[in-house]
Amino acid sequence: MLIHGLEQATLGEMARPWDSEQAVDESLRALQQLPSQPMFIYAGIDEAGYGPMLGPLCVASSVFLLEDPPEDGHAPDLWSSLQRALSKTLKEARGRITITDSKKLKGARSGRSHPLRHLERGVLACLGAGESNSSMLENLTEEDLFERLGVTVPEHPWYQTAGPLPTACDTGRLRIDASLLRRAMQSTGIQCAALRCEAMGAADFNRSIDETRNKSGVNMQLVIRQIEAIWARFPDARPRVVVDRQGGRTAYREDLQVAWPESSIKVMLESPEMSRYELTMPGRGELIVIFTMESELHHLPVALASMTAKYVRELMMGRMNSYFQGRRPGIQATAGYVEDARRYLADIEPVLAEDRIDRAKLVRCC
Repeated sequence: MLIHGLEQATLGEMARPWDSEQAVDESLRALQQLPSQPMFIYAGIDEAGYGPMLGPLCVASSVFLLEDPPEDGHAPDLWSSLQRALSKTLKEARGRITITDSKKLKGARSGRSHPLRHLERGVLACLGAGESNSSMLENLTEEDLFERLGVTVPEHPWYQTAGPLPTACDTGRLRIDASLLRRAMQSTGIQCAALRCEAMGAADFNRSIDETRNKSGVNMQLVIRQIEAIWARFPDARPRVVVDRQGGRTAYREDLQVAWPESSIKVMLESPEMSRYELTMPGRGELIVIFTMESELHHLPVALASMTAKYVRELMMGRMNSYFQGRRPGIQATAGYVEDARRYLADIEPVLAEDRIDRAKLVRCC
């Protein structure tokens, strides 16, 4: 989840997020073909990989367009609107696609089905449903997927081995899923307008930590990039962006003001449950940003962002494991979390020494 506990440093200690090499121009590629007529813009942002020692920190966003706005003060219930095709839980799915918190979907490696089956099904079906037809799911590769999501893969050998997709699902079934979801969205005036993800590798993560001394500030940097891409694409549509948060932090105005210094920011609410802000900027119109806990359980765009971030991270971890297992046959794969990452690093130490791999490019400092 996003926006972890309150720390001393803020975004003021770093350059504005889109002044970096991976700027918002790249973010907009995934959004640039969307319609311009007035619609209700409902977006969600979430992360995967905040805690691990190995692998990327991934932050994703999903954007939905609704022809019929909800009643004032009520969040759209897209699970209800799209219940013909989507389910909120695996238990109640009955063959439908489940969109929920990614942590509830990834299975155990020792389980009877592939651990990525439900994550992959949800992400690829939604991606296919956003197209005019589902043919893009045929002959899909990881490289194709990452290009569509705007993912820039770090240029290290352990991330360069791409495989075919899907890894866990049947392509024909995915095409049917995507078609059913597309029809459900068309009948309810809803569009899955964009999915996007940024994957920050260890080298960039460690550099940002050196600059800020603040892990949560790095996380916020990636969140701001996603928000900026959405606001830039819909400057006059008053987009609503829901961001998942964790911990007791309730105040985000300073981070938002640093990110958009020309904006006027109104604090609508700051409580233990939710923080809500209205930003107004010349040439941009208004933006609503909401930070709330467990938002992936209440906002479908956040749940889909959670799944997208987790799916991208899992694919990149698969590349890493494949590379090092090829060099050291017999070693056990890792998910990258601290205790097991230390075991993994000990297992691959001969490769690190032989190839003179800089640990700062592989291992996150915190």
